[in-house]
Amino acid sequence: MKLRTRVALAGAAVVAAALLAASLVLYPSMASGLAGQHDGELVQAAGQAPRLLESFKATDAPLPTRPVNVGDTLLQFFPDPVGPGPTAGFVPLTVQDVTVAWGKSSPYFQDVTYDGLRYRVYTAPLTQMGQGLVRTAFALDRDDATLGRLKLLLAALTLGGALIAGLGARLLAGRVLRPIGRLTEVVEHVTATRTLTAGGLDGSGRDEVARLARSFATMTGALHESLLAQRRLVADASHELRTPLTSLITNLELLGEGRGTADPQAPALVREARAQAGELRVLVNDLVELARYGDTQIHLEDIRLDLVAERVLARAETRAPHVRLRAELTECLVRADPDAVERAVANLVDNAVKWSPAGGEVLVRVDPSGTLSVADQGPGIAPKDLPFVFDRFYRADEARSLPGSGLGLAIVRQIAEAHEGTVRAEPLPQGVRLVLSLPLAT
Repeated sequence: MKLRTRVALAGAAVVAAALLAASLVLYPSMASGLAGQHDGELVQAAGQAPRLLESFKATDAPLPTRPVNVGDTLLQFFPDPVGPGPTAGFVPLTVQDVTVAWGKSSPYFQDVTYDGLRYRVYTAPLTQMGQGLVRTAFALDRDDATLGRLKLLLAALTLGGALIAGLGARLLAGRVLRPIGRLTEVVEHVTATRTLTAGGLDGSGRDEVARLARSFATMTGALHESLLAQRRLVADASHELRTPLTSLITNLELLGEGRGTADPQAPALVREARAQAGELRVLVNDLVELARYGDTQIHLEDIRLDLVAERVLARAETRAPHVRLRAELTECLVRADPDAVERAVANLVDNAVKWSPAGGEVLVRVDPSGTLSVADQGPGIAPKDLPFVFDRFYRADEARSLPGSGLGLAIVRQIAEAHEGTVRAEPLPQGVRLVLSLPLAT
């Protein structure tokens, strides 16, 4: 069953339920109102009984003992003395009727059956001073036709209203649900063609459908960018792996030919193979780290950024004796993953050490604002390379002869983005300053 059909049925059901509830309230209210109106007519007829009695006396006609018709009302007199017992109409007189005639009990209503018909009967004293009893009555089936027509009318209104509501909802649902239909077509197109494009969706409104369209378009766009990034990563990694693999295979083939390890060139070939294997290991490790910190599910805790920088500098001093490492560390508490931040700081320091000349200085500074900067005295970064220094596998022309995978700074940027922080490069008169900003602990 289509969604618009379900919407139409739901609309019809809601309207039918509302009309049915209104009918269940209106019909008893109408019946009760008619009954109250007739009770008033009976009381009014009983009040006119003394004048009618005087009219009978004026004509010397005998007082009727059976009920007589006065318009739509039956009326019966019981002159004094009133005593309990059978009567010529309605129901026998009771002790209560005697007390009503004497004015000792209040008038009352009752429903009785007379000549096969049900009547509403009102019993009251003939006058305020007693002097007898009067009964007025009307047939209860007098309103059956009216209530029957009302019942049919309410049933017709309920069914007709539900039908009209269903048809109207069916027509309106086609227009209202048109964006959902378009979204369904786009999803089916994406599923069938595997192309992550969501063109043609209207996300200009403020309702839930427009929000869904915008979210879906954003999601498919993000997935498309992610897919392109993965493809670029695979292509770049394949390109970067090809050179050391080719050199490694060539050296191994040379070792396998001729005199093997007895060849005078064997030690050089082994050293070259080890170097190429080391480059492969670094590249693979960097790829693993890049994939690891691409996961947004990182472990966050409050850490001292200055202490992390201090640990990184302590390790770097043993690996870079040709460079002076200077620290200006101020206590700073940030909210971050300790392992990820330590890897990012280590990458920044290693990059500065790699570019620093012998006897150069690397300055690491931590500010209370959650900022860590690493400045070197190397050749700096050319303006044309500055926008790309944090891209994966990007290496300036001057860096292509140096060891490295081109992933160190890309890992730093990925770690910064995973923490909703930033990283940037600032040119210096001599060298460059790389600045990492992380959110402060609250």
